[in-house]
Amino acid sequence: MPPPPPQPDPGTVAPGGFLAFAGTALDRTAERLPGTDRSAMAMVLLLHRVASTVVYDLESTVHRPAGWSWSAFRLLFALWVFGPQEGSRAAGLTGMSRAAVSSLAKTLAAAGLVHRAPDANDRRSVVFSLTGSGAARVEEAFRAHNRRESRWAELLTEDEVRTLNTVLGKLARVAQEQDWVSHRF
Repeated sequence: MPPPPPQPDPGTVAPGGFLAFAGTALDRTAERLPGTDRSAMAMVLLLHRVASTVVYDLESTVHRPAGWSWSAFRLLFALWVFGPQEGSRAAGLTGMSRAAVSSLAKTLAAAGLVHRAPDANDRRSVVFSLTGSGAARVEEAFRAHNRRESRWAELLTEDEVRTLNTVLGKLARVAQEQDWVSHRF
């Protein structure tokens, strides 16, 4: 396999696009605030912009056509992976607030995808679970979701994907150990 083409520095990409914004932001911030850690800024800025682009792509090509939002998919997928969950646990698994999960679960229950039941141990809490229809719809949508993930992964070599997964896994793992990091989940 030939070596991958060299990647442009975000500061040298043609104007008007996604990476051009990152390059311009890096350059102008360095001009206006000397001493800015350009490398750290690039890491976070690019990570955020790429993640947002991937989420938008998945939502617009897979999840909106399936009839739900990215947030709905996150809740449905968490219930599919982990089974029935109490509201606060579902919130933690999805990275959403408990109120957002509760509101979303009502909408998904009305659509026949989620079942809501009182928690047997704490009648004040609600347990969410997938209906049979909900599970079938998640599985169908996830097949399309994973095909789209594969398209994204194909933009890199196998070694690059493996390296990226290793680095992102490390970043996620060590962030959980830092007392200065705010955690939602």
